[in-house]
Amino acid sequence: MSIDVNPLRLSKPQDSSTYLAMKTVQGGRAVYSIRVPLLDLPTILPVPDPNNVDKDNRKVDRLHAKQFGEYLDSKQDWVAPALLARDSGGCSFEKVDEQGAVGYLAVPWALGGIGSLRTIDGQHRVLGVSIEKQRITDAIAAVDREMARRVSPEKEAKLKAEREKLIGQMNRLKAEYVGLDIYVELDPIKAQQMFVDVADNAKGISSAVRARFDSYKVANRTLSDVIDHPLLKGRVDAEQDRMTAKNPNLMGAKHVADITRAVIAGAGGRISKKAEQTLTDGEVIEQVKDFLDVISNAFVDLSAVTEEDLEKERKADELTMAQQLRRTSLLGSVGMLRVLGGVFRELRAGDNPVELDDITEFFKRLDPHMAAPVAETSIWRTTEASVDFEPNAAAPIMRTQNIVHLVRTITNWYKKAPTTL
Repeated sequence: MSIDVNPLRLSKPQDSSTYLAMKTVQGGRAVYSIRVPLLDLPTILPVPDPNNVDKDNRKVDRLHAKQFGEYLDSKQDWVAPALLARDSGGCSFEKVDEQGAVGYLAVPWALGGIGSLRTIDGQHRVLGVSIEKQRITDAIAAVDREMARRVSPEKEAKLKAEREKLIGQMNRLKAEYVGLDIYVELDPIKAQQMFVDVADNAKGISSAVRARFDSYKVANRTLSDVIDHPLLKGRVDAEQDRMTAKNPNLMGAKHVADITRAVIAGAGGRISKKAEQTLTDGEVIEQVKDFLDVISNAFVDLSAVTEEDLEKERKADELTMAQQLRRTSLLGSVGMLRVLGGVFRELRAGDNPVELDDITEFFKRLDPHMAAPVAETSIWRTTEASVDFEPNAAAPIMRTQNIVHLVRTITNWYKKAPTTL
């Protein structure tokens, strides 16, 4: 009996993947630009170990990487920049045009070791995809084990639906692509310098800019409407996170988002995922503007800021009201405004929210105590609030536990209706 075996049908040993590439030059080096399925990243790039620092790269944060995987899973409209890698001679390029600008690039697998790529920028994305792939694989195996048991028809239907969902998640990793730029550099010393150059020239996004453009968070999404309030209009820095003495603005965009979170979730809290999904933008805007109305009416200095004529031409040496406020009042501190936002939230919460006019009257009683720096005879140094203020402070201590304690203290003052304020 003869057996006809076709050797062409058998898989040959494989240690590389081939992609369509564009070849260009940057800094005197050849650069191959390719698009790679997400699922291929842990195959052609080394998966970093959070417990061991790569001598040619920085230590990775497993939580940050895991969050990238979760981002891919939760955001159908995800976006990520191209990764950067170094080729020490292991890639093979076969041109398909006369100029040699387009061709097939064979990229060695990372597990092969010899000539494999080294990551310059994108370690967390590689690890994130690897973690997500493993999560899906483990979840499918768990479902399969559960289905192998005798289960009710309802349970079986639920498990099948869950398995289909997981298969869909894995297929997304196969079907969606990310850019990868591969720099040919044989010299390992120059390769290390490439990493330093990339890190030095990368300008990180400021929290103020993130607050303006990150629409996934309701505190950021409502920003443009909140800053239209008379207290903030024309007085919010769209780029800077820190309010220096020379900054003419009252606060930065990040600070507006912080105050919004204080009003919605408390001064020390975060808006939960459930709240993010259930709160409407209109509700958030209304609550924050109510708070801004209250403090504008209650505090003389903030009222003066609101009434400042922004159209008036100022002399070079003339301070804005916001700059003066930072010099002379606790209200110039975003931390104090966050505290007041937390107090406002506590008083408005529950089945019997305090009326806005009553909160305004309470804050008016606090107004005489807002001078900065804080005097030793001030209520901020002679009451239980003293643990939340350093001597001669112009702002409360910004540790979360201090902010939470100060909110609780001031809220209790209202509930006890002290006559000493």
